[in-house]
Amino acid sequence: MKFSSLFQLIIAISIFSCNGQQVSNNIETISPEAFAKKINETPKAQILDVRTPEEFASEHIDNSTNVNWLGNDFVTGAEKLDKSKPVFVYCKSGGRSAKASAKLKELGFKTIIQLDGGMMKWNATGLSKTSDKIIGICPQEYAELLNTDKKVLIDFNAKWCAPCKKMALFLDQMQKDLADQIVIIRLDADENKTMIKELKINELPTLLIYQNKEVKWRHTGFISEEDLKKQLQ
Repeated sequence: MKFSSLFQLIIAISIFSCNGQQVSNNIETISPEAFAKKINETPKAQILDVRTPEEFASEHIDNSTNVNWLGNDFVTGAEKLDKSKPVFVYCKSGGRSAKASAKLKELGFKTIIQLDGGMMKWNATGLSKTSDKIIGICPQEYAELLNTDKKVLIDFNAKWCAPCKKMALFLDQMQKDLADQIVIIRLDADENKTMIKELKINELPTLLIYQNKEVKWRHTGFISEEDLKKQLQ
């Protein structure tokens, strides 16, 4: 193969992401600060929340329209928006909004702006409305969970989180098998928003290992059972 042909092949391959999708020029993923700024600069901005109705009711960005990506009528709902104008898309942490954005592109939307990290990063950045309401356990109750001589593994997860579901299979078993050595506590992020904000957690799953009430290890994203057990040794 000639060098020029090889070079062209490399370039062709490089424009594809690891999941085989072509990198899109009309889907832009930006930080929460930039997302908020662009919304404020856009008259009558189209803001699309692709989470479930329950998540939307709990909290959402002002003036958002809710069209559930996991529902059966996403396309019908999305088609009601103006394809010629920018659409701002977000979910909880970015997974669903990425899939929804790809679908919007397929439907013919010209400019799609995705919130990097979703509502979790939006909240962690301090852009959400402030509230003194305690949701889930409070910091004092959380501190009581660490009141033990054993190591404590806290797992922040969510029902909609794919990596969380995969890890749940072995975490449930570890809770039983290692009960005499380690305290494993699994907390739903949607039901414990106060501690999510307190600990500045902006991605799921997030795992924390405590020893003598101090954080000794913190991990975000999927981790295998084998690798997790190594950290607990």
